Amino acid sequence: MSTTSSEGASTTLPALLTLPEDAQLGLAKAVATLEGPSVAARLAAIAGTPIEALKARLPVNVRDQVDGAVRKALEKAWSTAVGTEPRRTPFGIDVAWFHRGVAAASGAAGGAFGLLGTVAELPFSTTVLLRQIAAEAAAAGEDPRAPATAAECMAVFAIGSPANTEDDMAETGYFAARIALAQMLPNAASSLVSGLVPGFLGAIAARFTGTVGLKLSAQAVPVIGAAAGAAINLAFLEHFRSVAAAHFLVRRLERTYGAERVRAAYDALRDGNTA
Repeated sequence: MSTTSSEGASTTLPALLTLPEDAQLGLAKAVATLEGPSVAARLAAIAGTPIEALKARLPVNVRDQVDGAVRKALEKAWSTAVGTEPRRTPFGIDVAWFHRGVAAASGAAGGAFGLLGTVAELPFSTTVLLRQIAAEAAAAGEDPRAPATAAECMAVFAIGSPANTEDDMAETGYFAARIALAQMLPNAASSLVSGLVPGFLGAIAARFTGTVGLKLSAQAVPVIGAAAGAAINLAFLEHFRSVAAAHFLVRRLERTYGAERVRAAYDALRDGNTA
């Protein structure tokens, strides 16, 4: 958006001013979520253990199994959740409350059987997460059954997890993660028709593994029990629900106002420059 002065010179208005107030307010909330603290702090608070100490809680033999368990959980979630209507629930129960109830129940069951029980319930809880993520996509006007949108739903697992030293997406930040994932799956509309692409799955698992490792570490605390297992699963669900809502809001704004305008406004908000 530009104006022309009496001398004929063209000046460009700040990109943030080109977004309506309601869009700007929604984007500001999305920025706070996408650039804010990760779920790690919530897990540490529930376990009553600092994050660094939390990481050391996981037994070595379990650490060696986490990567494979996460990949299997993602594959299972994909085959179970994608292609279904995520907002359809028994007896018309509100989808968010339904997923909260299921997540709490599976967390309690896993916690009751200790760390091995938690690992065993990981594919189920990951499927619940993906269904809630898909419900957020649908609420933002997208079709989760479309391969391109399904890919974005899977990407939320990476976007909502912190980068690590073994991460192919070494750069941090929301748009850095989006760009990296897009490069790994340039033709999402056709690439995911027959199943997950290994490179795309690997990139998501690389980040999600770190977050799952913290979840398992929190539940490795001896006194965690079934109640805390339910609380941890609820914290997990709320975190990825919030990230998904923010992600699909940004995509909706991009469809309405253009990717460049939204990115410029996002960067301005992130950097605290709203002038």
